[in-house]
Amino acid sequence: PKRLKFATDQLYFKTAGEMSHMFGHLSGAIENTVKIAEMIDFEMELDNRNYPQFPVPEGYKSLDEYLYKLSNEGLRERYDVITDDLTARLDYELGVISQMAYPGYFLIVADFVRFAKEAKIPVMARGSAVGCLVAYTLGITNVDPIGYGLLFERFLNPERVSMPDIDIDLADRERDKVINYVIEKYGKKSVAQIITFGTMAAKAAIRDVGRVLGMSYAEVDHVAKLVPTELKMTIDKAIDQVPELKQISESGGNESQLIDYARTLEGLARHASIHAAGVVIAPGDLTDYVPLYKPSNKDDIVTQFTGEYMEEVGLLKMDFLGLRNLSVIQDALILVKENTGDEIDLEAIPLDDKDTFDLFCRGDTAGIFQFNSSWLYDYLRRLRPSAVEDLVAMNALCRPGPLYGGVVDDYIDRKHGRKEVTYLHPVLEESLKETYGLIVYQEQAMQIARDMAGYTLGRADILRVAMGKKKAEVMAAEKRDFIEGSVNNGIDKKIAEEIFDLIEYFAGYAFNKSHSAAYGIVAYQEGFLKAHYPKEFMAALMTNEMGSSDEIVMLINECRKMGLTVLPPSVNKSEIGFVVEGDAIRFGLCAIKNVGHGAVESIIEARNQNGTFKDIYDLCENIDLRLANKRVLESLIQAGACDSLEGHRAQLLEVLESAVDSAQSIQNDRDKGQTSLFDIVGDADDAPPMINRPPMPSVQKWPTS
Repeated sequence: PKRLKFATDQLYFKTAGEMSHMFGHLSGAIENTVKIAEMIDFEMELDNRNYPQFPVPEGYKSLDEYLYKLSNEGLRERYDVITDDLTARLDYELGVISQMAYPGYFLIVADFVRFAKEAKIPVMARGSAVGCLVAYTLGITNVDPIGYGLLFERFLNPERVSMPDIDIDLADRERDKVINYVIEKYGKKSVAQIITFGTMAAKAAIRDVGRVLGMSYAEVDHVAKLVPTELKMTIDKAIDQVPELKQISESGGNESQLIDYARTLEGLARHASIHAAGVVIAPGDLTDYVPLYKPSNKDDIVTQFTGEYMEEVGLLKMDFLGLRNLSVIQDALILVKENTGDEIDLEAIPLDDKDTFDLFCRGDTAGIFQFNSSWLYDYLRRLRPSAVEDLVAMNALCRPGPLYGGVVDDYIDRKHGRKEVTYLHPVLEESLKETYGLIVYQEQAMQIARDMAGYTLGRADILRVAMGKKKAEVMAAEKRDFIEGSVNNGIDKKIAEEIFDLIEYFAGYAFNKSHSAAYGIVAYQEGFLKAHYPKEFMAALMTNEMGSSDEIVMLINECRKMGLTVLPPSVNKSEIGFVVEGDAIRFGLCAIKNVGHGAVESIIEARNQNGTFKDIYDLCENIDLRLANKRVLESLIQAGACDSLEGHRAQLLEVLESAVDSAQSIQNDRDKGQTSLFDIVGDADDAPPMINRPPMPSVQKWPTS
């Protein structure tokens, strides 16, 4: 009944004839409307760069000069020995950035990344920007692009002009702090998050249409459930795959009409929401550049344009993605310092640690970023990774394309010598040696084009993009150019054709190495923490999964496999999250269903002020019952968090109502400033008075399962 409805069916763009019929009786209405439209002269300016202005610091003539200075300082901090090759790479990148007028962009990103680091907020860059040496010297990225053979042109290509896109990951709990910093720096009217639209998927379209048609739930549910639950499933695909659905669609009845209407609506926008990462920054008021939208259930203001249109209107788009694993690392490092005194700098840990690689070789990677999946455990055991490069490759390979194509098995067999590593031509060895002759990364396809056909890396990146789009006429031209360049470099035409076909085949699943390297390093860091500080890592991991009971159960089982004890929750010992207690981990109170953050804070505050709780009455009298109500207390009792109090669980539940009533009466009196006889008299030595509690009822103890 409360659903939005239209009182008319006339809300649509009408034809000229319909408008004449409706308004013909009003003299001049049609003509004047046309005159007004003709008077409007508006042309939307596209492809301009509407970047916020990063102020030129005092003492510098330009942003180029300032960026040059910061980058060279960072180069000396990052590398012990500055070689000619390093200097040449940095100068080349700075030249491209200057030529494309992007120094301000890099300085803006470096500024808010610096803020995050100074505020102790875990931050990292991902995606192709990890291949940029300038970003590494500015502290934006944490992965050495030279050491891992990453390509700048995969990120910023002077031969294919596009806006740079540095994607930033932040600890998910503290993402808003960085966004607020950007808002404060550039102005509330200049910064907004970006809209995204949820579209009608196959099943949702069927259910929505069925409701509008007034069909029964059972009828609609039957049709919807015939659609397979797969990614990118459409109604047309489902009809091809499910004979019963095809029969219904051709039957001509109500259900056939349902499917026809649903097909029409499938893929249309269903609702608006806020993009998980996208933030836009304008040089002035955003309303001068894009229309804005306010979600009905939030205070945020978002753009009406989605992210893909930001580049067209020339606005600076940033990705601030909240990453839970960075919060896990943050919490683990805090616990390590609290329990051992060790202060760990993850950027300084050895990248050849035996215990860490032993953990990966055993497949003990539950909870570890990118490798937290049962089917991956087996691949890791077979792979037996011995270097970070193996983790980077596995991160790139363990995706549907390589898995179904048997490339992962091929990679493992070649690594261990069960299959011979071969190259169609010796020139391929330089780019494919690290992956045993297989094309795993997009960057390798670019390097092959450079080494064989004499392409610049910029031109090779254009080839990479063309292969991704798979346009036949474009690919035919690319193949001709590649073969011609290879032949000019003395390579046999037939071999050149074979290698081009090989690149084209592998391009279907080859992955961005820069992105894979960034996430491979995070996985290694988590592996290091799990191998050397298992209690702290698992406690941090469970704290960050408290919203999912299924995950908590899985992680407790993982702790048992690791030989770690997880102690039950206790109102007298537990904290908000999971903590280390001696050689064990103490269950966090917020992981108990129906127990909220405010309730737990009230319990901990009362415990700190008054000492351990003796019985259920003591607990109820000292906590804030507005936050920890009867339902919360029931959940605590049932979870065993009150087992340290007098009485067993059945008794505690039996007296809970009277304990809450008594406590509320005492708290009400306390709030009114009234005191009891005990408060007035007291003992001579100010010892707390003895209060007679009702005896615990005689009820049967619950059986232990």
